[in-house]
Amino acid sequence: MAVAGHALSAAVHLIFLAFLGWTGRMPRGTPLSSGLFAGALLATALWAAAQALGHHGGDATVLALAALLDPVRYALWLAFLYTLVRAMREGGSRHAPSALRWIIATALLAAAVLQGLRIVLGVIDQAPSRLVLLVLLALPVLGLLLLEQLFRNLGEDARWFAKPVCIGLAVVFAFDIYMMSQGFLFGRIDDETLGARGAVHMLAVPFLLVAARRRADWLVRLQVSRTAVFHSATLVLAGLYLLFVSSLGYYVRFFGGTWGQGLQLALLFAAAAVLAAFTVSGSLRSWLRVFVGKHFFSYRFDYREQWLRFTAMLGTRGSPHEIGHLIVRGLADMVECPAGSLWTRADRDGPLQQTARWNAAPIAGREPADSPFSAYLRRTGWVIDLDQLRTAPRVYEGLVLPTWLLAAGDAWLVVPLLAGDDLLGFVLLAHPRTRVDVNWEVLDLLKTASRQAAGHLAQMQATEALLEARKFEAFNRMSAFVVHDLKNIVTQLSLMLKNAERLRDNREFQQDMLLTVESSLGKMRRLMLQLREGAPAAGASAGVALTPLVQRLQAAARGRGRELEVQCLERVATRGHAERLERVLGHLVHNALDATGTGGRVWIGVQRDRGQVHIEVGDTGAGMTEEFVQTRLFKPFASTKESGMGVGAYESAQYVRELGGTIEAASQPGQGTVVTVQLPFFEMQHDSDLMAPDFR
Repeated sequence: MAVAGHALSAAVHLIFLAFLGWTGRMPRGTPLSSGLFAGALLATALWAAAQALGHHGGDATVLALAALLDPVRYALWLAFLYTLVRAMREGGSRHAPSALRWIIATALLAAAVLQGLRIVLGVIDQAPSRLVLLVLLALPVLGLLLLEQLFRNLGEDARWFAKPVCIGLAVVFAFDIYMMSQGFLFGRIDDETLGARGAVHMLAVPFLLVAARRRADWLVRLQVSRTAVFHSATLVLAGLYLLFVSSLGYYVRFFGGTWGQGLQLALLFAAAAVLAAFTVSGSLRSWLRVFVGKHFFSYRFDYREQWLRFTAMLGTRGSPHEIGHLIVRGLADMVECPAGSLWTRADRDGPLQQTARWNAAPIAGREPADSPFSAYLRRTGWVIDLDQLRTAPRVYEGLVLPTWLLAAGDAWLVVPLLAGDDLLGFVLLAHPRTRVDVNWEVLDLLKTASRQAAGHLAQMQATEALLEARKFEAFNRMSAFVVHDLKNIVTQLSLMLKNAERLRDNREFQQDMLLTVESSLGKMRRLMLQLREGAPAAGASAGVALTPLVQRLQAAARGRGRELEVQCLERVATRGHAERLERVLGHLVHNALDATGTGGRVWIGVQRDRGQVHIEVGDTGAGMTEEFVQTRLFKPFASTKESGMGVGAYESAQYVRELGGTIEAASQPGQGTVVTVQLPFFEMQHDSDLMAPDFR
């Protein structure tokens, strides 16, 4: 049986090697890994042939050659597996431990030396000692360790190519572990087990053939892995097995007995009973699948590491406005994306727009909160793979992409940010640095992380709303004090006016009146410095001609010693309160003058544009950052001035929206600002120019 098994094994290995060379299916990988694979096949064939000749003729020379070829073929197989494991390195991940390399080299050297000593001493045809068997036992244990690490760290797509290779070599290594440990236990290798060794080793070839027929580059596929993490269960299991075998060996040695065959029979029936239990019990099979999946195979992500890193990133923000940038960066790092942007609402009722970006180009598009695209994200909560949408649109039935997203060439994933049923926004990720298979594991990770990010975003928005409410409360309290002071001033002036009719010729009264007016004027100036803005004008909404309004603003600027350029001034009107509209435009002009030095330009233009009144106020002053314009400009208590309160811009924006208009700003630091106001056009009917003096 030994002769036939080893001879057949040698023939099958040689035929398989010739088949790979003849058909061009020799695995294409690195030159080292491909050469080691071919060398391992050839060495195994030569070893099996030497074993067959040695068992047939009993020639000591042939047996010595077979004994030396055994560690040689193991050296090639272990080196082949080690190169695959070592190649599993991406970015900053860890190498296979360098200690493993020295352990493998030491075990191989010890096996070669011990086999050489047996040849020199002329005992090659005798049963090997327990020391030799222990060293030879280390070789298949190391082989199983490398196999487990190879399979553990492969991705889902690569495992399809790795399964046949791993199963075939695992059969070889497991049989050798059984044979060597049995020999170590009983002091000699069983003849029947030794005779079956060649036939068992031949079983690896069909599995290798399956891998070769699947794809010629299966060896390259085995090297696509994220990282090699050596916290292996193989050594633990092998160690426990060896301890069990050693304890049995010492028991036999010290207490005697010839119960080895009976123990083997008992273990065989125990294994059959366990196998039967797993076969008929669905709960046990389910538990086994979960247990093996948790403890013997790695998922694509280290969820604990991903979660701790993402949570720490969200928790290290310096200000609430940095949360958007951190959300984009955290989600992008999970899938190796180099860029991304966050889309949220700048105000409560506004459209979704790009409010934060990381390595991404600015996109001017805006997405209404009630658009079909927003409704789809809110309804499904799906992560949209735009590449999959292009190839299989039926997966996303009912999805309509907005125009601005279709024009974004590098867009890859759209990750919605849902807080309950509310869509706070979404993150747009660019294509990754390397190809990432968007499977269920990637989608689940992004969905869960986006939920956490949405929670942080909602908390930030709630905190900002609470702070604004508290600031308004403080502002209202301050207003109450101001009203009280104004009441005192009014009372004082009313009393003075009442006495003026009676004492107007009294010089002392005149002097006191001047002091009172001066004191009241000082108090009112201080109040103006506190309030900065007056109360809204009362009265009904009516048509307001903008030409005289602009002329008054120009005259007021000249009174300050500045020049307001009027670039375009068409005779147009809009609906509103004249005083409030003048305060809105006056606030914009005042801010432009404050931000611009005496050598800069400030201009205003008014014209009709497609049924709207288009008003532009621009300057060449200090300008503002994009982040301030997008997230803070028209919010209360946000100002670039050291003494500003930010109430004027907020009130102006609110009033423009009340009139059904829009207000937008474009600014660059150091280059100036342009504020554009769009108001509804109002057609003022008149019979002649005499009936409409405001338009002159």
